[in-house]
Amino acid sequence: MLSKEIKKLIRKRESQNLEFTEDTKEAGRSICAFANTNNGIILVGVSDKGEIKGCSGKDEQKIANVSHTCKPSIYPEIEKTDIDGKLIFIVRVKKSTQIHSYRNIAYKRIGTHDKPLSADEAIEFARSTGKIQFDSQLCEEANLDDIGGERVNWFVREARHKRGLTVGEDTPVNDVLTKLNLLKNNKLTNASILLFGKNPEEFFMQSEVKCIALSTTEFVKPYDIYQAYEGDLFEQVDKSTAFVLENIRRPLWVEPGEIAARHPYELPREAVREVIVNAVVHRDYNSPSKVQVRVFPDRVEIWNPGQLPPQLKIDDLKKSHPSIPHNPLLFKQFYRAAYVEDVGGGTIDIIRRCRDTGLPEPEFKQEMGSFITTIWRSVLTDEYLEYMDLNERQRNAIKHIERYGRITRAEYERLCIVSERTANRELDDLSNKKLIERKGKGPGTYYVLARYGEIWRDKE
Repeated sequence: MLSKEIKKLIRKRESQNLEFTEDTKEAGRSICAFANTNNGIILVGVSDKGEIKGCSGKDEQKIANVSHTCKPSIYPEIEKTDIDGKLIFIVRVKKSTQIHSYRNIAYKRIGTHDKPLSADEAIEFARSTGKIQFDSQLCEEANLDDIGGERVNWFVREARHKRGLTVGEDTPVNDVLTKLNLLKNNKLTNASILLFGKNPEEFFMQSEVKCIALSTTEFVKPYDIYQAYEGDLFEQVDKSTAFVLENIRRPLWVEPGEIAARHPYELPREAVREVIVNAVVHRDYNSPSKVQVRVFPDRVEIWNPGQLPPQLKIDDLKKSHPSIPHNPLLFKQFYRAAYVEDVGGGTIDIIRRCRDTGLPEPEFKQEMGSFITTIWRSVLTDEYLEYMDLNERQRNAIKHIERYGRITRAEYERLCIVSERTANRELDDLSNKKLIERKGKGPGTYYVLARYGEIWRDKE
């Protein structure tokens, strides 16, 4: 590295990725912290204030020694250069896939400081960075009697048929689990209990999906329907998906030129299941919180405890990105049962399926320690209605139709407390803007959403 580049770095001052030190022992802490947290550069021979002090040629070996003192050893790139007649060492450290300690203390880089972590903090830090994975840890209290043999047999049949799993259907349960890396030295992993346990909730109370249906767009009690699903993770996904489908509309309409009526769900069922699978598979099982599925009149929200991997940002989910499962063992078995694809395209598929159905793009966000996916049940979002320049009465009418399937002029008068003349004018405005469509004649006239032009049926 040229001296002018070094001087440019020094002018930037210390940061999350840059450290100055005159002491090789202090360099050991920074080497450890960068390896645990993020790629970083250490300039040995530069003071905290950015003054070029220089160092001895023997310091190169000292830097190598303190790097090897870290447990496990770290192997940074060490380069030396001369600046104004003074020797400077440039130490480049790459983020590690392991967690390291220096003199029996683990460090994490926070801003311009190398923070020592307590034992509990080190464990939590390792979990948050994926260096300790919940699903591969041993469930010490469990034994093979806690495994449901029928569920294992079901899984083998599915995985053989859908992914070509090379395990015979008559293979003993312990051999199947060993093959799947779910049984280690005759000890069950947490993943084996979550996937095939007879009663997983006895070991992991947090393993549950809460499903809630509401009649209002606000998350307030009383709930219309509340259901908590326990059991193995495959059961949780299937039952939670069914809950959503049972609590959304299923319109009936006839396409021009077709004889038979179509009766699809208003949301693409594959997208619903994919979001729920992601929530169950990628959640943080160290958190006591549970996955929640909330069905509102205008949207479905899926909350799962945890955060995106540090390598990904929200915007990355909308484009091609790598698959970085939070729980690799769980993810692998869901892949084998054809519940997911191992290519990192799940969120892209969810977006595509919603767009193909004519719905807005789903929303992804992180909030209050949870990752939240929102699937809109209608293109008529608040943002869109605002864009269409509707008054409050018209917006309420749209929401009424979304909930009940239709509205009459008389219902509009009562709902909005307006005259017949105002009701007709505002309904005509909604029709002209192609937001609603008029059906029937005379006293039987009513209005439905024009996006479908269908007749809503009550769910059976």
